[in-house]
Amino acid sequence: MTGCSSGLGRALAEAAAGAGDRVAVTARDVATLDRLCDAWPGQIVPISLELRDTAQCEGAVRTAADRLGGIDVLVNNAGAGLFGAIEEVSDTEVRDQLETLVVAPWRLVRLVLPLMRAQGHGHIVNVSSLAGRMAFPGLGAYAAGKYALEGMSQALAAEVGPAGIRVTVVEPGCFATRYGTTVSESRSRLSAYADATTDTLHGLRGMADDPGTGRPEDYAERVLDIVARDEPGPLRVPIGDDAYAYLEAAEQESRRELAAARALVQRTPTLPLSDPEKPQAARCVA
Repeated sequence: MTGCSSGLGRALAEAAAGAGDRVAVTARDVATLDRLCDAWPGQIVPISLELRDTAQCEGAVRTAADRLGGIDVLVNNAGAGLFGAIEEVSDTEVRDQLETLVVAPWRLVRLVLPLMRAQGHGHIVNVSSLAGRMAFPGLGAYAAGKYALEGMSQALAAEVGPAGIRVTVVEPGCFATRYGTTVSESRSRLSAYADATTDTLHGLRGMADDPGTGRPEDYAERVLDIVARDEPGPLRVPIGDDAYAYLEAAEQESRRELAAARALVQRTPTLPLSDPEKPQAARCVA
């Protein structure tokens, strides 16, 4: 399980250990895992991991498999958020975002699959977000990463299902963690986008203090329920009442958009007769 120093990853690690599971937990600063180890001696395997370091990922999987006697479940939980309008985000910033949200989980999946195929079972849980199915102003880079993670997961599920390996994409709603306050902002900020993005940023910063925000312990309980089930479930599982409200509204908007698109492309257009004496305006298409 990656990203266990705090937040939803920490809550899930505590819940899994409390249920009697043995858990390999990772963090960039392994000292942040000391209290977990003290609370569940013998059940917690702490591993220092920088997700963007290929050699460390390989070593973490080896250590987890050796210490646990195999890997039944991989939880790709670790993540980081970047806030900025599309024009504000640099090439370097978007690469860093995608490295954390897409490339690293992909790498860990690739590393655990030979073990899971050899044992004939396994469960991969990729932690996405509402932003994996709907985009918010100012979170374009984050949404790009989560959309990519969900697309990868959908292909993965079709590829490994015949081998007895399950794939679940978890889509948390708003939960009381430090995520909203740790989201970094792009180095370039343009006043032209202030009106479009300010509400999103304020919502992120105040998420943990909102009395309606979900509790991480409830999230962890739901994820453990998903993993404990023997029968295959849906690929995507939103968690949190607000998640369903947001995604139902997004689904309705998607249906309206599809209907409008169908009407646009399936009708027979009536083309105006051009006046040979009047030059037609040219369009610039990139």
